[in-house]
Amino acid sequence: MRELSAEARLHLYARSLSRRTTRRLHAAALYGAFAVIAAIVFGTLSYHPF
Repeated sequence: MRELSAEARLHLYARSLSRRTTRRLHAAALYGAFAVIAAIVFGTLSYHPF
């Protein structure tokens, strides 16, 4: 098996790190969207205009 240069290893590490960061950002956005929807739903259920 061929040895990877330091530059190639750094590039692979940066790609895997950016994938992990992207996945975490997508998960945070998804959970944030659910939290906003839940806040709107529960807020409108507890609102009594009359």
